[in-house]
Amino acid sequence: MSKISLWSLLPEELDAQLIQAGYKKFRSQQILLWLYKQNARSFTAMTNLDKKSRDELDNLYSLYLPEVAEEQVSQDGTRKFLLQLQDANYIEMVLIPGIEKLTLCISSQVGCSRGCQFCATSRLGLTRNLNTDEIIGQIIKAGQLTAPQKITNIVFMGMGEPLDNLDTVIKSINILQHERTLAFSPRRVTVSTCGIVPGILKLADTGVKMKLAVSLNAALDEKREILMPVNQRYPLAQLKPALLYFSRRSPHRITFEYVLIKNFNMAKEDMKALRAFTGDISSKINIIPWNPVPGSSWQAPSAEEVAAFQQELYKTSNVAVTLRNSRGQDISAACGMLAGKKKKEEQKI
Repeated sequence: MSKISLWSLLPEELDAQLIQAGYKKFRSQQILLWLYKQNARSFTAMTNLDKKSRDELDNLYSLYLPEVAEEQVSQDGTRKFLLQLQDANYIEMVLIPGIEKLTLCISSQVGCSRGCQFCATSRLGLTRNLNTDEIIGQIIKAGQLTAPQKITNIVFMGMGEPLDNLDTVIKSINILQHERTLAFSPRRVTVSTCGIVPGILKLADTGVKMKLAVSLNAALDEKREILMPVNQRYPLAQLKPALLYFSRRSPHRITFEYVLIKNFNMAKEDMKALRAFTGDISSKINIIPWNPVPGSSWQAPSAEEVAAFQQELYKTSNVAVTLRNSRGQDISAACGMLAGKKKKEEQKI
């Protein structure tokens, strides 16, 4: 019988399982304290449990975490980790330091099926969804790697489309935010999507508390379809009502991510369409200069072109506009650059 990962369980689920196995409920609380507060990584370390209980629990439950296969450190302090899962698949997570904060960017899938043209992950295709323990495992592993500094923000913006693995992502957020685990603040958790309309509606109806980011990148259907095939299935006319519905059920503004691509989505007509799409949604716009990926014909704009676009949009838009500077570009850790491969494998291609 395969072991159950403790990282996959809500506290209430662990309570029920241990009671059914003949343990008192307080044992569950002891274990959770060891896992999430005292950073125990084996049952042997849980010294207020008797040896018989530790042995029994070790036979029932796994504390396995993804293994670091490779780490790269950017000149700006960003750290990218290639993680190996138990089935030998690879994912990537990124730690981004900031002023009084430390952001962890985590993956939700091995690869991605959505085919966005500006993104390196899309070239991998989809291998599989991550399990709950593999999502929580990234957070726990990152906490080990950064201790004693604490992670302040978590963004589901790594490999994969989170809303294509929605039930698992929701459970992971519920574990992450539970008062008996990490008690992570909802305003410091962001889920990014390319625009999966049914997923946005379901996320709104669940009541799970988090921030939503939408990878928009063009507000004209004909251009967005080129960049993002998802727009053929869920065009802007379907996406906007879903976002308005979500916005009415959330206290947080929606963030629109807009990747700037030279000679493609930076003209006056693009800016006009962007203002029209976002103007009546409680939102902000993050503009992001495109990060080049090998083999792409797209071009990154110059710093002057980015500044001009930002200034004009800021003057004429009803929502907040910010420039998100790319971090970790030199180690392919920036937005759209995660590919889940070892450096030596990339060099062979």
